[in-house]
Amino acid sequence: MGVGKTTVCQHLKKELNNSVFLDGDWCWDASPFQVTDETKRMVLDNICYLLNNFIHCSAYENIIFCWVMHEQAIIDEILSKLDTEKCITKIISLTADETNLKSRLTADILKGIRTPDVIDRSMARNEMCKILNTVRIDTSGRAVREIAEEIKSL
Repeated sequence: MGVGKTTVCQHLKKELNNSVFLDGDWCWDASPFQVTDETKRMVLDNICYLLNNFIHCSAYENIIFCWVMHEQAIIDEILSKLDTEKCITKIISLTADETNLKSRLTADILKGIRTPDVIDRSMARNEMCKILNTVRIDTSGRAVREIAEEIKSL
């Protein structure tokens, strides 16, 4: 939330051969947004269904997926439901320092894209990423192109 996930993934989609991009938020875009056990199960089922379809489609070499996955259990559950036998998976957490994250989120709040409560939630989730079993990339003060190149080199 505010670290540049969607922007970086959209850039990667254009840079990588035969690629497709799924933003997990698209699988849970509802009004009102409700977080219940049922909706959590539904969004995970939606994500895994789409990712497996992309995996099985011969048109795609590269599948790019982003979502706020601030708990290892979320990552593990998604991976456990995917047919990754013939895939190389790269699990990456994009992070940002507190100053950059607050600045980005504040700009979005002023544009009406986000609500003020996003800052505290994002700060907490950004901290939680530090203990995940992922490659961490700090996006603070970096160009999208530079971050995408680092991801491609992994």
